[in-house]
Amino acid sequence: MAAQESVEQGISFQDKAQTWDNAEHVKAVVDELNSKSPVHFLNLDGNTLGVDAAKAIGDALKRHPEFRKALWKNLFTRRLKSEIPLALKHLGAGLIAAGAKLTVLDLSDNALGPNGMQGLEEFLRSPVLYSLQELYLNNCGLGPEGGRMLSEALIDLHQNAKVAGSPLQLRIFVAGRNRLENVGAKAVAKALKTLQTLEEISMPQNSIYHVGISALAEGFKLNPHLRVLNMNDNTVTVKGSAKIAEVFEHTPLLREINFGDCLIKTDGAYLFAEALEAKHEQLEVLDLGFNEINYDGGLMIVTAMQNKPKLKSLNLDGNWFGQEGCSQITAQMQKCLNPNALQSLDEVVSEEEDDGSAGEDDDDQQGDDNDTVEYADDDYDENEEDDDGEYDPNDTTEEVDEDDDEYANDNSAEETAYVTTNAFPPKLFNDTVSSNKGSNTFALANNGNTTAASTSCTPEEFCLSQTPCTMQQFNSLDENNKLQALQGIINQFTDDNHLLLLIFTTLKCAHLSKTSKPALELAISLYQATFDYAIKTKQETRVLDYYLKQLGLLRSEEHFKSDYDVKSCRYALREALSKQQFANDNIKNTFQLFLDKLDV
Repeated sequence: MAAQESVEQGISFQDKAQTWDNAEHVKAVVDELNSKSPVHFLNLDGNTLGVDAAKAIGDALKRHPEFRKALWKNLFTRRLKSEIPLALKHLGAGLIAAGAKLTVLDLSDNALGPNGMQGLEEFLRSPVLYSLQELYLNNCGLGPEGGRMLSEALIDLHQNAKVAGSPLQLRIFVAGRNRLENVGAKAVAKALKTLQTLEEISMPQNSIYHVGISALAEGFKLNPHLRVLNMNDNTVTVKGSAKIAEVFEHTPLLREINFGDCLIKTDGAYLFAEALEAKHEQLEVLDLGFNEINYDGGLMIVTAMQNKPKLKSLNLDGNWFGQEGCSQITAQMQKCLNPNALQSLDEVVSEEEDDGSAGEDDDDQQGDDNDTVEYADDDYDENEEDDDGEYDPNDTTEEVDEDDDEYANDNSAEETAYVTTNAFPPKLFNDTVSSNKGSNTFALANNGNTTAASTSCTPEEFCLSQTPCTMQQFNSLDENNKLQALQGIINQFTDDNHLLLLIFTTLKCAHLSKTSKPALELAISLYQATFDYAIKTKQETRVLDYYLKQLGLLRSEEHFKSDYDVKSCRYALREALSKQQFANDNIKNTFQLFLDKLDV
Protein backbone atom coordinates (compact mmCIF):
# COMPACT_ATOMS: atom_id res chain seq x y z
CA MET A 1 0.00 0.00 0.00
CA ALA A 2 2.86 2.37 0.82
CA ALA A 3 4.42 1.80 -2.61
CA GLN A 4 1.11 2.47 -4.30
CA GLU A 5 0.65 5.75 -2.40
CA SER A 6 4.19 6.91 -3.31
CA VAL A 7 3.50 6.80 -7.06
CA GLU A 8 -0.11 8.01 -6.87
CA GLN A 9 -0.79 11.01 -9.07
CA GLY A 10 -3.82 13.22 -9.27
CA ILE A 11 -5.43 16.63 -9.55
CA SER A 12 -6.48 18.86 -6.67
CA PHE A 13 -8.60 22.00 -6.62
CA GLN A 14 -9.20 21.69 -2.91
CA ASP A 15 -10.49 24.77 -1.07
CA LYS A 16 -10.39 27.07 -4.10
CA ALA A 17 -13.86 28.35 -3.16
CA GLN A 18 -14.79 28.44 -6.84
CA THR A 19 -18.35 28.61 -8.16
CA TRP A 20 -18.58 26.37 -11.19
CA ASP A 21 -21.85 26.76 -13.06
CA ASN A 22 -20.91 25.76 -16.62
CA ALA A 23 -18.21 24.19 -18.79
CA GLU A 24 -16.31 27.45 -19.12
CA HIS A 25 -16.04 27.75 -15.35
CA VAL A 26 -14.36 24.33 -15.04
CA LYS A 27 -12.06 24.73 -18.04
CA ALA A 28 -8.99 24.52 -15.80
CA VAL A 29 -10.18 21.24 -14.30
CA VAL A 30 -11.08 19.76 -17.69
CA ASP A 31 -7.77 20.87 -19.26
CA GLU A 32 -5.81 19.10 -16.54
CA LEU A 33 -7.89 15.95 -16.93
CA ASN A 34 -7.33 16.02 -20.70
CA SER A 35 -3.61 16.68 -20.55
CA LYS A 36 -2.50 14.66 -17.57
CA SER A 37 -2.09 10.90 -17.26
CA PRO A 38 -2.32 8.94 -15.13
CA VAL A 39 -4.94 10.56 -12.87
CA HIS A 40 -5.54 8.46 -9.78
CA PHE A 41 -7.54 11.03 -7.85
CA LEU A 42 -9.53 14.23 -8.31
CA ASN A 43 -10.02 16.43 -5.24
CA LEU A 44 -12.77 19.04 -5.69
CA ASP A 45 -13.41 19.65 -1.98
CA GLY A 46 -14.45 23.18 -1.06
CA ASN A 47 -15.94 24.36 -4.35
CA THR A 48 -19.54 24.44 -5.60
CA LEU A 49 -20.50 22.49 -8.71
CA GLY A 50 -23.45 23.03 -11.05
CA VAL A 51 -25.05 20.59 -13.48
CA ASP A 52 -23.38 21.76 -16.71
CA ALA A 53 -19.98 22.00 -15.03
CA ALA A 54 -20.42 18.46 -13.68
CA LYS A 55 -21.19 17.19 -17.18
CA ALA A 56 -17.98 18.70 -18.53
CA ILE A 57 -15.92 17.08 -15.77
CA GLY A 58 -17.74 13.76 -16.26
CA ASP A 59 -16.91 13.79 -19.97
CA ALA A 60 -13.24 14.43 -19.20
CA LEU A 61 -13.19 11.57 -16.67
CA LYS A 62 -14.10 9.11 -19.44
CA ARG A 63 -10.43 9.19 -20.48
CA HIS A 64 -9.21 7.75 -17.17
CA PRO A 65 -9.80 4.04 -16.50
CA GLU A 66 -6.93 4.23 -13.96
CA PHE A 67 -8.97 6.60 -11.74
CA ARG A 68 -9.16 5.41 -8.07
CA LYS A 69 -10.28 8.14 -5.68
CA ALA A 70 -13.26 10.46 -6.01
CA LEU A 71 -12.66 13.13 -3.34
CA TRP A 72 -15.81 15.16 -3.81
CA LYS A 73 -16.83 16.37 -0.37
CA ASN A 74 -18.38 19.81 0.26
CA LEU A 75 -19.12 20.23 -3.43
CA PHE A 76 -22.71 21.50 -3.63
CA THR A 77 -22.93 24.52 -1.33
CA ARG A 78 -25.81 26.85 -2.32
CA ARG A 79 -26.98 24.45 -5.02
CA LEU A 80 -30.67 23.81 -5.66
CA LYS A 81 -32.17 20.54 -4.53
CA SER A 82 -32.83 19.63 -8.15
CA GLU A 83 -29.22 20.24 -9.25
CA ILE A 84 -27.46 17.78 -6.95
CA PRO A 85 -28.77 14.45 -8.33
CA LEU A 86 -28.21 15.57 -11.93
CA ALA A 87 -24.64 16.64 -11.20
CA LEU A 88 -23.93 13.33 -9.46
CA LYS A 89 -25.31 11.39 -12.42
CA HIS A 90 -22.93 13.18 -14.79
CA LEU A 91 -19.91 12.49 -12.61
CA GLY A 92 -20.87 8.84 -12.12
CA ALA A 93 -21.58 8.34 -15.83
CA GLY A 94 -18.08 9.52 -16.70
CA LEU A 95 -16.46 6.94 -14.41
CA ILE A 96 -18.78 4.18 -15.62
CA ALA A 97 -17.85 4.96 -19.22
CA ALA A 98 -14.16 4.98 -18.31
CA GLY A 99 -14.37 1.58 -16.63
CA ALA A 100 -12.65 3.04 -13.57
CA LYS A 101 -12.14 1.00 -10.41
CA LEU A 102 -12.69 3.24 -7.40
CA THR A 103 -11.13 2.45 -4.04
CA VAL A 104 -12.28 5.65 -2.27
CA LEU A 105 -15.54 7.59 -2.61
CA ASP A 106 -15.91 10.68 -0.41
CA LEU A 107 -19.15 12.65 -0.68
CA SER A 108 -19.19 13.96 2.87
CA ASP A 109 -20.58 17.40 3.76
CA ASN A 110 -22.96 17.43 0.80
CA ALA A 111 -26.68 17.94 1.40
CA LEU A 112 -27.66 14.77 -0.43
CA GLY A 113 -30.75 13.58 1.38
CA PRO A 114 -33.00 11.04 -0.38
CA ASN A 115 -33.13 13.37 -3.38
CA GLY A 116 -29.38 13.30 -3.85
CA MET A 117 -29.32 9.55 -3.38
CA GLN A 118 -31.41 9.25 -6.52
CA GLY A 119 -28.44 10.60 -8.44
CA LEU A 120 -26.29 7.76 -7.11
CA GLU A 121 -28.69 4.85 -7.68
CA GLU A 122 -26.95 3.53 -10.82
CA PHE A 123 -23.43 4.55 -9.83
CA LEU A 124 -23.51 2.79 -6.43
CA ARG A 125 -24.47 -0.50 -8.11
CA SER A 126 -22.00 -0.24 -11.00
CA PRO A 127 -18.74 -2.16 -11.64
CA VAL A 128 -16.87 1.06 -10.86
CA LEU A 129 -17.42 0.33 -7.17
CA TYR A 130 -16.71 -3.41 -7.10
CA SER A 131 -13.21 -2.46 -5.86
CA LEU A 132 -14.44 0.12 -3.30
CA GLN A 133 -12.59 0.02 0.02
CA GLU A 134 -13.56 3.31 1.69
CA LEU A 135 -16.96 5.04 1.64
CA TYR A 136 -17.42 8.44 3.31
CA LEU A 137 -20.91 9.89 3.59
CA ASN A 138 -20.56 12.02 6.71
CA ASN A 139 -22.99 14.91 7.24
CA CYS A 140 -25.08 14.25 4.15
CA GLY A 141 -28.56 14.62 5.69
CA LEU A 142 -29.65 11.21 4.40
CA GLY A 143 -32.47 10.77 6.89
CA PRO A 144 -34.26 7.43 7.36
CA GLU A 145 -35.26 7.17 3.69
CA GLY A 146 -31.79 8.01 2.42
CA GLY A 147 -30.41 5.39 4.80
CA ARG A 148 -32.75 2.83 3.32
CA MET A 149 -31.72 3.76 -0.24
CA LEU A 150 -28.03 3.55 0.67
CA SER A 151 -28.47 0.16 2.33
CA GLU A 152 -30.30 -1.33 -0.65
CA ALA A 153 -27.63 0.01 -3.03
CA LEU A 154 -24.81 -1.50 -0.97
CA ILE A 155 -26.56 -4.87 -0.77
CA ASP A 156 -27.08 -4.85 -4.54
CA LEU A 157 -23.46 -3.77 -5.09
CA HIS A 158 -22.24 -6.64 -2.94
CA GLN A 159 -24.33 -9.13 -4.90
CA ASN A 160 -23.31 -7.71 -8.29
CA ALA A 161 -19.63 -7.82 -7.38
CA LYS A 162 -19.94 -11.40 -6.16
CA VAL A 163 -21.62 -12.51 -9.38
CA ALA A 164 -18.90 -10.76 -11.39
CA GLY A 165 -16.20 -12.67 -9.50
CA SER A 166 -14.87 -9.55 -7.79
CA PRO A 167 -16.15 -9.77 -4.18
CA LEU A 168 -16.61 -6.38 -2.56
CA GLN A 169 -14.01 -5.70 0.16
CA LEU A 170 -15.32 -2.50 1.74
CA ARG A 171 -13.19 -1.68 4.81
CA ILE A 172 -14.33 1.78 5.95
CA PHE A 173 -17.92 2.99 6.27
CA VAL A 174 -18.48 6.52 7.60
CA ALA A 175 -22.02 7.84 7.86
CA GLY A 176 -22.17 10.22 10.82
CA ARG A 177 -24.53 13.19 11.24
CA ASN A 178 -27.19 11.86 8.87
CA ARG A 179 -30.31 11.80 11.09
CA LEU A 180 -30.77 8.12 10.27
CA GLU A 181 -32.88 7.49 13.38
CA ASN A 182 -34.08 3.97 14.19
CA VAL A 183 -35.60 3.30 10.77
CA GLY A 184 -32.46 4.26 8.88
CA ALA A 185 -30.26 2.42 11.37
CA LYS A 186 -32.21 -0.80 10.93
CA ALA A 187 -31.87 -0.47 7.16
CA VAL A 188 -28.10 0.12 7.38
CA ALA A 189 -27.85 -2.88 9.71
CA LYS A 190 -28.99 -5.10 6.85
CA ALA A 191 -26.12 -3.85 4.70
CA LEU A 192 -23.61 -4.41 7.51
CA LYS A 193 -24.79 -8.01 7.84
CA THR A 194 -24.17 -8.47 4.13
CA LEU A 195 -20.78 -6.77 3.85
CA GLN A 196 -18.90 -8.55 6.69
CA THR A 197 -15.50 -7.05 5.69
CA LEU A 198 -15.61 -3.74 7.54
CA GLU A 199 -12.69 -2.59 9.68
CA GLU A 200 -14.10 0.85 10.57
CA ILE A 201 -17.71 1.84 11.20
CA SER A 202 -18.39 5.44 12.17
CA MET A 203 -22.00 6.55 12.68
CA PRO A 204 -22.02 9.31 15.33
CA GLN A 205 -24.84 11.82 15.84
CA ASN A 206 -27.62 9.97 14.06
CA SER A 207 -30.45 10.23 16.62
CA ILE A 208 -30.45 6.44 16.99
CA TYR A 209 -32.09 4.96 20.09
CA HIS A 210 -31.71 1.49 21.58
CA VAL A 211 -34.04 -0.09 19.02
CA GLY A 212 -31.78 0.97 16.16
CA ILE A 213 -28.63 0.24 18.17
CA SER A 214 -29.82 -3.31 18.79
CA ALA A 215 -30.33 -3.84 15.06
CA LEU A 216 -26.93 -2.38 14.22
CA ALA A 217 -25.29 -4.60 16.84
CA GLU A 218 -26.34 -7.67 14.90
CA GLY A 219 -24.55 -6.22 11.88
CA PHE A 220 -21.45 -5.28 13.88
CA LYS A 221 -21.12 -8.87 15.09
CA LEU A 222 -20.75 -10.14 11.55
CA ASN A 223 -17.76 -7.89 10.85
CA PRO A 224 -15.11 -9.62 12.99
CA HIS A 225 -12.22 -7.55 11.62
CA LEU A 226 -13.54 -4.30 13.09
CA ARG A 227 -10.76 -2.00 14.32
CA VAL A 228 -12.76 1.21 14.84
CA LEU A 229 -16.33 1.54 16.13
CA ASN A 230 -17.68 5.07 16.65
CA MET A 231 -21.29 5.59 17.74
CA ASN A 232 -20.74 8.82 19.67
CA ASP A 233 -23.78 10.93 20.58
CA ASN A 234 -26.52 8.39 19.94
CA THR A 235 -28.94 7.37 22.70
CA VAL A 236 -27.65 3.86 23.37
CA THR A 237 -28.87 3.53 27.01
CA VAL A 238 -28.47 0.40 29.11
CA LYS A 239 -30.59 -1.68 26.75
CA GLY A 240 -28.40 -0.84 23.79
CA SER A 241 -25.28 -1.32 25.91
CA ALA A 242 -26.24 -4.94 26.54
CA LYS A 243 -26.35 -5.54 22.78
CA ILE A 244 -23.07 -3.72 22.15
CA ALA A 245 -21.39 -5.74 24.91
CA GLU A 246 -22.31 -8.85 22.92
CA VAL A 247 -20.63 -7.29 19.88
CA PHE A 248 -17.30 -7.03 21.71
CA GLU A 249 -17.21 -10.82 22.05
CA HIS A 250 -17.16 -11.08 18.24
CA THR A 251 -14.73 -8.22 17.51
CA PRO A 252 -11.47 -8.93 19.36
CA LEU A 253 -9.34 -6.71 17.07
CA LEU A 254 -10.93 -3.43 18.11
CA ARG A 255 -8.44 -0.57 18.51
CA GLU A 256 -10.80 2.38 18.94
CA ILE A 257 -14.20 2.37 20.66
CA ASN A 258 -16.22 5.58 20.97
CA PHE A 259 -19.53 5.57 22.81
CA GLY A 260 -19.16 9.00 24.34
CA ASP A 261 -22.35 10.95 25.11
CA CYS A 262 -24.51 7.84 24.58
CA LEU A 263 -26.30 7.74 27.95
CA ILE A 264 -25.06 4.23 28.71
CA LYS A 265 -25.10 5.06 32.44
CA THR A 266 -23.52 3.01 35.21
CA ASP A 267 -25.05 -0.34 34.26
CA GLY A 268 -23.88 0.15 30.70
CA ALA A 269 -20.37 0.76 32.01
CA TYR A 270 -20.53 -2.52 33.96
CA LEU A 271 -21.54 -4.33 30.77
CA PHE A 272 -18.74 -2.73 28.75
CA ALA A 273 -16.18 -3.51 31.47
CA GLU A 274 -17.16 -7.17 31.60
CA ALA A 275 -17.04 -7.55 27.83
CA LEU A 276 -13.71 -5.77 27.34
CA GLU A 277 -11.72 -7.07 30.29
CA ALA A 278 -10.55 -10.49 29.18
CA LYS A 279 -9.47 -9.80 25.59
CA HIS A 280 -8.99 -6.77 23.30
CA GLU A 281 -5.26 -6.46 23.90
CA GLN A 282 -5.06 -4.22 20.80
CA LEU A 283 -7.32 -1.55 22.29
CA GLU A 284 -5.79 1.92 22.01
CA VAL A 285 -8.69 4.34 22.50
CA LEU A 286 -11.83 4.07 24.63
CA ASP A 287 -14.19 7.06 24.88
CA LEU A 288 -17.05 6.80 27.38
CA GLY A 289 -17.23 10.46 28.30
CA PHE A 290 -20.48 12.22 29.32
CA ASN A 291 -22.49 9.06 29.97
CA GLU A 292 -23.89 9.66 33.49
CA ILE A 293 -21.65 6.91 34.87
CA ASN A 294 -21.07 7.00 38.63
CA TYR A 295 -17.63 6.34 40.11
CA ASP A 296 -18.35 2.63 40.71
CA GLY A 297 -18.86 2.21 36.99
CA GLY A 298 -15.76 4.27 36.31
CA LEU A 299 -13.70 2.03 38.58
CA MET A 300 -14.92 -1.06 36.76
CA ILE A 301 -13.93 0.44 33.40
CA VAL A 302 -10.46 1.34 34.68
CA THR A 303 -10.03 -2.14 36.16
CA ALA A 304 -10.95 -3.65 32.79
CA MET A 305 -8.18 -1.57 31.16
CA GLN A 306 -5.37 -2.92 33.33
CA ASN A 307 -4.30 -5.57 30.82
CA LYS A 308 -4.37 -3.31 27.72
CA PRO A 309 -0.68 -2.73 26.82
CA LYS A 310 -1.44 -0.47 23.82
CA LEU A 311 -3.96 1.81 25.53
CA LYS A 312 -3.25 5.44 24.59
CA SER A 313 -6.44 7.27 25.52
CA LEU A 314 -9.21 6.56 28.04
CA ASN A 315 -11.80 9.33 28.18
CA LEU A 316 -14.16 9.23 31.16
CA ASP A 317 -14.65 12.97 31.50
CA GLY A 318 -18.08 14.47 32.06
CA ASN A 319 -19.42 11.58 34.15
CA TRP A 320 -20.88 11.54 37.66
CA PHE A 321 -17.75 10.72 39.65
CA GLY A 322 -17.48 13.66 42.03
CA GLN A 323 -14.08 14.77 43.26
CA GLU A 324 -13.56 11.79 45.58
CA GLY A 325 -14.50 9.39 42.80
CA CYS A 326 -12.04 11.10 40.46
CA SER A 327 -9.28 10.58 42.99
CA GLN A 328 -10.10 6.88 43.34
CA ILE A 329 -10.30 6.39 39.57
CA THR A 330 -6.97 8.17 39.07
CA ALA A 331 -5.39 6.01 41.77
CA GLN A 332 -6.77 2.83 40.25
CA MET A 333 -5.46 3.91 36.85
CA GLN A 334 -1.93 3.79 38.26
CA LYS A 335 -2.22 0.00 38.18
CA CYS A 336 -2.67 0.05 34.40
CA LEU A 337 0.23 -0.57 32.05
CA ASN A 338 -0.12 3.00 30.75
CA PRO A 339 -1.58 5.18 33.53
CA ASN A 340 -1.07 8.32 31.43
CA ALA A 341 -3.74 7.13 29.02
CA LEU A 342 -6.44 8.54 31.32
CA GLN A 343 -7.58 11.87 29.91
CA SER A 344 -8.28 14.85 32.15
CA LEU A 345 -11.37 14.75 34.35
CA ASP A 346 -12.11 18.46 34.21
CA GLU A 347 -15.87 18.31 33.63
CA VAL A 348 -16.97 15.58 36.01
CA VAL A 349 -19.87 16.30 38.34
CA SER A 350 -21.47 14.52 41.25
CA GLU A 351 -24.89 12.98 40.77
CA GLU A 352 -26.34 15.57 43.13
CA GLU A 353 -24.95 18.41 41.01
CA ASP A 354 -26.49 17.20 37.77
CA ASP A 355 -30.16 18.10 37.62
CA GLY A 356 -30.75 18.22 33.91
CA SER A 357 -31.17 14.57 33.02
CA ALA A 358 -34.79 14.04 34.02
CA GLY A 359 -36.73 12.32 31.33
CA GLU A 360 -33.88 12.25 28.80
CA ASP A 361 -33.60 8.47 28.99
CA ASP A 362 -37.15 7.67 27.99
CA ASP A 363 -36.03 6.24 24.72
CA ASP A 364 -39.01 3.96 24.34
CA GLN A 365 -41.01 7.03 23.33
CA GLN A 366 -38.48 7.77 20.62
CA GLY A 367 -38.51 4.32 19.08
CA ASP A 368 -40.79 3.09 16.33
CA ASP A 369 -44.27 2.33 17.52
CA ASN A 370 -44.11 -1.18 16.16
CA ASP A 371 -40.55 -1.94 17.23
CA THR A 372 -40.03 -4.61 19.85
CA VAL A 373 -36.59 -5.59 21.07
CA GLU A 374 -35.85 -8.66 23.15
CA TYR A 375 -34.24 -7.60 26.41
CA ALA A 376 -33.83 -8.75 29.97
CA ASP A 377 -36.98 -8.43 32.05
CA ASP A 378 -37.34 -5.22 34.01
CA ASP A 379 -39.97 -6.72 36.33
CA TYR A 380 -38.74 -5.73 39.77
CA ASP A 381 -41.14 -4.81 42.54
CA GLU A 382 -41.97 -1.11 42.25
CA ASN A 383 -44.18 -1.27 45.34
CA GLU A 384 -41.42 -2.22 47.73
CA GLU A 385 -41.54 -0.44 51.11
CA ASP A 386 -40.07 3.06 51.20
CA ASP A 387 -36.78 3.68 52.92
CA ASP A 388 -37.16 5.29 56.33
CA GLY A 389 -34.16 7.52 55.67
CA GLU A 390 -31.78 5.70 58.02
CA TYR A 391 -28.63 3.99 56.83
CA ASP A 392 -29.11 0.30 56.18
CA PRO A 393 -26.03 -1.72 55.11
CA ASN A 394 -28.30 -4.25 53.45
CA ASP A 395 -29.87 -1.64 51.14
CA THR A 396 -27.72 -1.71 48.00
CA THR A 397 -29.90 0.63 45.99
CA GLU A 398 -28.37 3.71 44.42
CA GLU A 399 -29.91 6.81 45.97
CA VAL A 400 -32.33 8.91 43.89
CA ASP A 401 -33.13 12.51 44.71
CA GLU A 402 -36.44 12.46 46.57
CA ASP A 403 -37.50 15.69 44.90
CA ASP A 404 -36.91 14.33 41.41
CA ASP A 405 -39.98 12.12 41.07
CA GLU A 406 -40.03 12.53 37.32
CA TYR A 407 -36.51 11.15 37.07
CA ALA A 408 -37.32 8.18 39.26
CA ASN A 409 -40.44 7.27 37.30
CA ASP A 410 -39.00 7.74 33.84
CA ASN A 411 -35.96 5.60 34.51
CA SER A 412 -37.42 2.79 36.58
CA ALA A 413 -37.79 0.44 33.65
CA GLU A 414 -34.49 1.40 32.11
CA GLU A 415 -32.17 1.36 35.09
CA THR A 416 -32.30 -2.23 36.29
CA ALA A 417 -29.60 -4.10 38.14
CA TYR A 418 -26.57 -5.20 36.23
CA VAL A 419 -27.66 -7.41 33.36
CA THR A 420 -25.85 -9.62 30.92
CA THR A 421 -27.09 -11.68 28.03
CA ASN A 422 -28.59 -14.01 30.63
CA ALA A 423 -29.32 -11.66 33.49
CA PHE A 424 -28.97 -12.71 37.11
CA PRO A 425 -32.06 -11.78 39.12
CA PRO A 426 -31.46 -9.74 42.31
CA LYS A 427 -32.93 -12.58 44.38
CA LEU A 428 -32.75 -16.33 43.97
CA PHE A 429 -36.30 -17.02 42.80
CA ASN A 430 -39.14 -15.08 41.30
CA ASP A 431 -41.78 -17.81 41.10
CA THR A 432 -42.40 -21.27 42.46
CA VAL A 433 -41.60 -24.03 40.06
CA SER A 434 -42.20 -27.73 40.33
CA SER A 435 -39.37 -30.07 41.16
CA ASN A 436 -37.55 -31.45 38.16
CA LYS A 437 -33.92 -32.08 38.95
CA GLY A 438 -33.19 -33.24 35.46
CA SER A 439 -34.20 -29.86 34.10
CA ASN A 440 -32.53 -26.49 34.30
CA THR A 441 -35.16 -25.04 36.64
CA PHE A 442 -35.15 -24.72 40.41
CA ALA A 443 -37.21 -27.01 42.65
CA LEU A 444 -39.09 -25.39 45.53
CA ALA A 445 -41.71 -26.69 47.92
CA ASN A 446 -44.47 -24.55 49.44
CA ASN A 447 -43.21 -21.29 47.90
CA GLY A 448 -39.74 -22.00 49.22
CA ASN A 449 -40.66 -20.81 52.71
CA THR A 450 -40.96 -24.11 54.57
CA THR A 451 -37.57 -23.59 56.18
CA ALA A 452 -38.72 -20.47 57.94
CA ALA A 453 -41.22 -22.32 60.16
CA SER A 454 -38.99 -25.26 61.06
CA THR A 455 -35.97 -25.71 63.31
CA SER A 456 -34.47 -28.28 60.93
CA CYS A 457 -34.07 -28.56 57.21
CA THR A 458 -32.60 -30.83 54.58
CA PRO A 459 -29.69 -29.82 52.33
CA GLU A 460 -32.19 -29.36 49.51
CA GLU A 461 -34.34 -27.01 51.58
CA PHE A 462 -31.26 -25.08 52.69
CA CYS A 463 -30.00 -24.55 49.13
CA LEU A 464 -33.36 -23.76 47.59
CA SER A 465 -34.77 -21.48 50.23
CA GLN A 466 -35.41 -17.94 49.07
CA THR A 467 -34.57 -16.52 52.48
CA PRO A 468 -31.63 -16.86 54.91
CA CYS A 469 -31.76 -19.89 57.15
CA THR A 470 -31.51 -19.87 60.95
CA MET A 471 -28.61 -21.18 63.00
CA GLN A 472 -30.78 -24.08 64.18
CA GLN A 473 -31.48 -25.04 60.58
CA PHE A 474 -27.78 -24.79 59.69
CA ASN A 475 -26.84 -26.96 62.67
CA SER A 476 -29.46 -29.56 61.68
CA LEU A 477 -27.50 -30.34 58.53
CA ASP A 478 -25.18 -33.34 58.58
CA GLU A 479 -22.40 -32.31 60.99
CA ASN A 480 -19.57 -34.00 59.09
CA ASN A 481 -20.56 -33.58 55.46
CA LYS A 482 -22.30 -30.22 55.12
CA LEU A 483 -20.21 -29.08 52.15
CA GLN A 484 -20.58 -32.40 50.34
CA ALA A 485 -24.32 -32.46 50.98
CA LEU A 486 -24.89 -28.92 49.73
CA GLN A 487 -22.71 -29.43 46.66
CA GLY A 488 -24.67 -32.58 45.91
CA ILE A 489 -27.80 -30.46 45.55
CA ILE A 490 -26.09 -27.65 43.62
CA ASN A 491 -24.50 -30.08 41.15
CA GLN A 492 -27.93 -31.32 40.08
CA PHE A 493 -28.33 -28.02 38.21
CA THR A 494 -26.40 -26.58 35.28
CA ASP A 495 -25.46 -23.26 33.68
CA ASP A 496 -26.86 -20.12 35.34
CA ASN A 497 -29.00 -22.11 37.76
CA HIS A 498 -25.91 -23.91 39.03
CA LEU A 499 -24.09 -20.61 39.41
CA LEU A 500 -26.96 -18.87 41.19
CA LEU A 501 -27.28 -21.73 43.68
CA LEU A 502 -23.56 -21.49 44.40
CA ILE A 503 -23.83 -17.75 45.01
CA PHE A 504 -26.87 -17.83 47.26
CA THR A 505 -25.84 -20.92 49.21
CA THR A 506 -22.58 -19.08 49.89
CA LEU A 507 -24.53 -16.06 51.13
CA LYS A 508 -26.71 -18.24 53.39
CA CYS A 509 -23.60 -19.61 55.11
CA ALA A 510 -21.84 -16.23 55.16
CA HIS A 511 -24.98 -14.76 56.74
CA LEU A 512 -24.20 -16.85 59.84
CA SER A 513 -20.41 -16.55 59.73
CA LYS A 514 -19.98 -14.10 62.62
CA THR A 515 -21.73 -16.40 65.06
CA SER A 516 -20.66 -19.80 63.78
CA LYS A 517 -17.16 -20.96 62.91
CA PRO A 518 -18.49 -23.95 60.88
CA ALA A 519 -20.68 -21.55 58.88
CA LEU A 520 -17.65 -19.32 58.28
CA GLU A 521 -15.51 -22.23 57.10
CA LEU A 522 -18.30 -23.41 54.83
CA ALA A 523 -18.79 -19.89 53.42
CA ILE A 524 -15.06 -19.64 52.63
CA SER A 525 -15.16 -22.99 50.83
CA LEU A 526 -18.25 -21.96 48.85
CA TYR A 527 -16.81 -18.55 47.90
CA GLN A 528 -13.85 -20.50 46.55
CA ALA A 529 -16.07 -23.02 44.73
CA THR A 530 -18.12 -20.21 43.17
CA PHE A 531 -15.11 -18.46 41.69
CA ASP A 532 -13.49 -21.73 40.63
CA TYR A 533 -16.62 -22.36 38.57
CA ALA A 534 -16.75 -18.74 37.34
CA ILE A 535 -13.12 -18.86 36.16
CA LYS A 536 -13.64 -22.25 34.54
CA THR A 537 -16.66 -20.94 32.60
CA LYS A 538 -15.04 -17.52 31.91
CA GLN A 539 -17.65 -15.61 33.90
CA GLU A 540 -15.45 -14.20 36.66
CA THR A 541 -16.27 -10.55 35.92
CA ARG A 542 -19.97 -11.25 35.79
CA VAL A 543 -19.94 -13.09 39.13
CA LEU A 544 -17.61 -10.53 40.68
CA ASP A 545 -19.94 -7.66 39.80
CA TYR A 546 -22.95 -9.59 41.07
CA TYR A 547 -21.33 -10.30 44.44
CA LEU A 548 -20.28 -6.65 44.73
CA LYS A 549 -23.89 -5.59 44.41
CA GLN A 550 -25.27 -8.26 46.70
CA LEU A 551 -22.77 -7.18 49.37
CA GLY A 552 -23.54 -3.49 48.97
CA LEU A 553 -20.05 -2.73 47.70
CA LEU A 554 -21.26 -1.60 44.29
CA ARG A 555 -24.38 0.48 44.09
CA SER A 556 -27.30 -0.96 42.19
CA GLU A 557 -29.65 1.08 40.08
CA GLU A 558 -32.41 -1.44 40.68
CA HIS A 559 -34.28 -1.01 43.95
CA PHE A 560 -33.69 -4.10 46.07
CA LYS A 561 -32.67 -4.77 49.65
CA SER A 562 -30.57 -7.80 50.52
CA ASP A 563 -32.17 -10.36 52.83
CA TYR A 564 -28.74 -11.34 54.12
CA ASP A 565 -26.60 -9.82 56.86
CA VAL A 566 -24.31 -7.91 54.54
CA LYS A 567 -21.71 -7.21 57.24
CA SER A 568 -21.41 -10.90 58.04
CA CYS A 569 -21.16 -11.75 54.34
CA ARG A 570 -18.36 -9.19 53.94
CA TYR A 571 -16.61 -10.64 56.98
CA ALA A 572 -16.63 -14.10 55.42
CA LEU A 573 -15.40 -12.63 52.14
CA ARG A 574 -12.44 -10.97 53.86
CA GLU A 575 -11.53 -14.30 55.42
CA ALA A 576 -11.75 -15.99 52.02
CA LEU A 577 -9.53 -13.30 50.46
CA SER A 578 -6.86 -14.03 53.04
CA LYS A 579 -6.45 -17.55 51.68
CA GLN A 580 -3.53 -17.79 49.27
CA GLN A 581 -5.32 -20.19 46.93
CA PHE A 582 -8.47 -18.07 46.60
CA ALA A 583 -9.52 -17.27 43.01
CA ASN A 584 -6.90 -15.13 41.23
CA ASP A 585 -5.13 -11.80 41.72
CA ASN A 586 -7.60 -9.84 39.60
CA ILE A 587 -10.60 -10.99 41.64
CA LYS A 588 -8.74 -10.51 44.93
CA ASN A 589 -7.57 -7.02 44.03
CA THR A 590 -10.99 -5.90 42.84
CA PHE A 591 -12.74 -7.11 45.99
CA GLN A 592 -10.02 -5.54 48.13
CA LEU A 593 -10.37 -2.23 46.30
CA PHE A 594 -14.07 -1.99 47.14
CA LEU A 595 -13.64 -3.25 50.68
CA ASP A 596 -10.88 -0.71 51.31
CA LYS A 597 -13.10 2.03 49.97
CA LEU A 598 -15.78 0.93 52.43
CA ASP A 599 -13.29 1.08 55.29
CA VAL A 600 -12.35 4.65 54.39
